[in-house]
Amino acid sequence: MESESEKGLLEYVRKSSPPPFLLKTYVLVEDPTTDEVISWNDDGTAFIVWQPAEFARDLLPTLFKHSNFSSFVRQLNTYGFRKVATTRWEFSNDMFRKGEKDQLCEIRRRKAWSNKQQPNVQVRIASKDQSDDDQRSSSTSSSSEYTTLVDENKRLKNENGVLNSELSIMKKKCKELLDLVAMYGGNSEKEDEEEEEGEENGRENAGPMLFGVRLEVQGEMEKKRKRADNVCESNSRLFLSQSCK
Repeated sequence: MESESEKGLLEYVRKSSPPPFLLKTYVLVEDPTTDEVISWNDDGTAFIVWQPAEFARDLLPTLFKHSNFSSFVRQLNTYGFRKVATTRWEFSNDMFRKGEKDQLCEIRRRKAWSNKQQPNVQVRIASKDQSDDDQRSSSTSSSSEYTTLVDENKRLKNENGVLNSELSIMKKKCKELLDLVAMYGGNSEKEDEEEEEGEENGRENAGPMLFGVRLEVQGEMEKKRKRADNVCESNSRLFLSQSCK
């Protein structure tokens, strides 16, 4: 009799205390500070994991001993939760409701998971469900990483565009500076050439020089002789006219 009473007491305690997994999950869903990651749906009949990657990384380790989202999904399956949406991670159980924490005691693990004598067909189905959950979790993680890479690629493209624009401006300024230097150098060379040409012309027009003394050309000497002859002739005429008087 005492043995039966102890068994009955243990059974009562077991039924009146919700499984730790369900209690921890309820606490995460009920916490308003985590609504951006996990929260109830609009009518409180199911909960939604909005950001699986952040949920596994930041929230699971706070109450569980792992950070594996696929393991969390498998645990939900063992307690009879079902995924009710194809486009998001929304799970439902008739005894898991907002504001009805006392009903968690009514949720029990599926016998098929604890029965070692279950048919092979059920084992294959369970393995397939686990594989699908793992694939969905992996796909979600890959999608998050892909989005991060796309954002990083966009940022690098924008920075590259800014650098190319600055490089084009610098090239334009360098070209303008080189053109200005070339134009100034061309004018200086032209002035030097003109100055040298003027000096050469002046030297040619001034006549030849010997030991630094400019020599008279033949034409100039003839002009001087003619001027001297004219002076002598004028003086002779003047002398004769005075003698006749």
